[in-house]
Amino acid sequence: MIGLGTVANVLAVIAGSLIGLIFNGGLKKRFQDILMQALGLSTMFIGLAGALEGMFKISENKIEITGTMVIIVSLVAGALIGELIDIEKRMEQFGEWLRNKITKKSDSTFVEGFVTSSLIICVGAMAILGSLQDGLRADASLLYTKAILDFVIVLITASTLGLGVLFSAIPLGIYQGLITAFAKFIQPILTDKVIADLSLVGSILIFAVGINLAFGKKFKVGNLLPAIVVVVICSMFNI
Repeated sequence: MIGLGTVANVLAVIAGSLIGLIFNGGLKKRFQDILMQALGLSTMFIGLAGALEGMFKISENKIEITGTMVIIVSLVAGALIGELIDIEKRMEQFGEWLRNKITKKSDSTFVEGFVTSSLIICVGAMAILGSLQDGLRADASLLYTKAILDFVIVLITASTLGLGVLFSAIPLGIYQGLITAFAKFIQPILTDKVIADLSLVGSILIFAVGINLAFGKKFKVGNLLPAIVVVVICSMFNI
């Protein structure tokens, strides 16, 4: 059945968040800090591995570097568009609106948890490719794998950043659900090059999220999200 992958992924995020919330407040700050650093490092290396896989190609016993131009163009153009719209601010405002609706008490980490978790679980090739497979072939296997990974990620994130992480299930469901619903319309533009470049740029954004987790906020990853759209345009024109 089409759409089951996203449903499973959303349920995994909810379950992982609820379990993580059991430990939230029960962990001493030093444990929270080390868990966040561990999650940040893990996320960084997942993104780095994906980026290096996309950039380095072995051909005739030599290593070739590819994708540098598409990285530069998509990230720079995407950053300009994202900063103009100020996507990250919009995400934070939505997080603040949710916090005011959900809890009356002051929760200093609610918005950070919502935004950070949303970026981690929505950015990346698995979210896009898994949703497309689900929409085109009713094959949710990749999203089931992603659901397991997201379960672990949000469990750790919720244990340190709290209730806001739970509500990252909302943008996840909307994002992956829309890709699944419109998969047949998107399919004609998804050449092998487009998919490879999407994976490359998505991995770089994941790396940036990891840096934010490990070292504090260094990048406005939300404002870099339009790079995902720009990279498709670049790939179609063989940039």
